[in-house]
Amino acid sequence: MNARELKKLCLSLPGSREEFPFDEGTSVFKVSGKMFALSRLSGKPLSVSLKCDPELAVRLRLDFPAITGGYHLNKKHWNTVVLDGSVPARLVGEMIEDSYDLVVAGLPRREQEKLKWVALSRE
Repeated sequence: MNARELKKLCLSLPGSREEFPFDEGTSVFKVSGKMFALSRLSGKPLSVSLKCDPELAVRLRLDFPAITGGYHLNKKHWNTVVLDGSVPARLVGEMIEDSYDLVVAGLPRREQEKLKWVALSRE
């Protein structure tokens, strides 16, 4: 996954926006004002920080050396993924979607409804 693909995927999720609250080189992808992904898209190597279920976060770190505790973030809830090809693009995509879902799940129901989001437990 390259920077263009990463940005496209993050922005494809309902209600997502790209903002630059830290500096003009660090993209922060948000939904309803809450961050679900963070990346310096021009970074070498390219990486992305994503929210993650704490138990899954630990398992992913054990399975993939390119996945570590969130850089400058709460390492219990955030992972940083170096996009060097060692983590399958499909898994990275799933992690982005999971991060988005974790953030949306914490939003008020009216915000979830605006996004036409359905919790897995309600499907």
